[in-house]
Amino acid sequence: MKQVTAVIVGAGNRGQNYAEFADEFPEKLKVVGVAEPRVFYRTKMQQTYGIPDTAVFSDWKELLKIPKMADLAIIATPDQLHKEPVVALAKKGYHILLEKPMATTEQDCIEIVETCKQAGVMLAVCHVLRYTLTARKIKEIIDSGVIGEVTHLQLLEPVGFWHFAHSFVRGNWRNESTSTFSLLAKSCHDLDLIMSWMLPAKCVRVSSFGSCMHFNRKNKPQGASSRCMDCSIENSCPYSAKKLYLDEMVKQGNTRWPVSVITDVPDIESVTEALKTGPYGRCVYDCDNDVMSNQVVNFQFDGGQTASFTMVAFTEKICARQVQVYGSKGELRCDFDSQVVHHYDFLSQSTTSHSCVNPSNVRLRGHGGADHMMMVSLVDAIATNDPSKILTGSEETLLSHKLVFAAEKARKENRVVEFSV
Repeated sequence: MKQVTAVIVGAGNRGQNYAEFADEFPEKLKVVGVAEPRVFYRTKMQQTYGIPDTAVFSDWKELLKIPKMADLAIIATPDQLHKEPVVALAKKGYHILLEKPMATTEQDCIEIVETCKQAGVMLAVCHVLRYTLTARKIKEIIDSGVIGEVTHLQLLEPVGFWHFAHSFVRGNWRNESTSTFSLLAKSCHDLDLIMSWMLPAKCVRVSSFGSCMHFNRKNKPQGASSRCMDCSIENSCPYSAKKLYLDEMVKQGNTRWPVSVITDVPDIESVTEALKTGPYGRCVYDCDNDVMSNQVVNFQFDGGQTASFTMVAFTEKICARQVQVYGSKGELRCDFDSQVVHHYDFLSQSTTSHSCVNPSNVRLRGHGGADHMMMVSLVDAIATNDPSKILTGSEETLLSHKLVFAAEKARKENRVVEFSV
């Protein structure tokens, strides 16, 4: 199988993550170029993968001035900066791995898909949860018919109290005007799973409710400072930045995510300075966040089936999805943390449990090993010229993104939205 070559466009957390596949499996993937405006991350990527100076760029547009230099472009720029590099590089003949969400408007998503189709290149979107053995087992059992007709599906995403504070209160996805709404940024994974599990049934109506509660100035405790580093009541706050970042480093020795996000150099001095001056040291009750911290979405399908999705910030578990599927002959339940799918059969009144242990002895263990499995499928698809190996291709991904936009429209307009494609 031929070695696939890749250029990284956006060398932040997710760009570095996917590039690590080449470090672990150099016979499968080789990073041959990087485009990144920030000197630290650009230099780090160059040094890690031995990229020559001629293939290191501060702006991805410089790639358009030279002949195509790789098979694959991995696009991990900020959400609002996805469309332009995807469209331009697809037209130049690059296959595309695109971090989710595809784009922050429905029209941009449509343009991305149409461009990749017209250019004849593969498009894989990082809806990595589809690649977990857990998600695939749920789909397999549903399609086998052993639980009969699916009548209702329930999916809960517990974001995690400190994870939400990190990413959606202090972090890059806190404000819709500078990023996008949280249902798209965080939960397009989940609506994609619901759609894929329910197929061939088609969603015809959607409604949604949500709020941005708790993380606001009216809930700021008396005596709290605007920054955790000089706050007199920091010890009594579960959202303390000192606890989250400095304690992680000192007590746990963790310099990876989330610590690595807040400063270029993840050492005590740099993190301390970042908490004193940067966004991640702010009081969670004093930020400019406006995205939903809790949201529900309800779906009606063309055969009468229903589904519901709940996203909530205030949980102990971090992104450990919980699924219930109710059929006419049985039901399924699964906590993604356990990696076990339980099937209860109404006739025998017995439970069969299916273990779905995802890879743990690989470097890309994110999303329960799904990051690794997605990279394996994509690299094999390009190496063998077989796009069927990509589980998150253009058409289904576009459909699930349209569903997200419809759900947010329903929430904002406080009505039921008719959905058709």
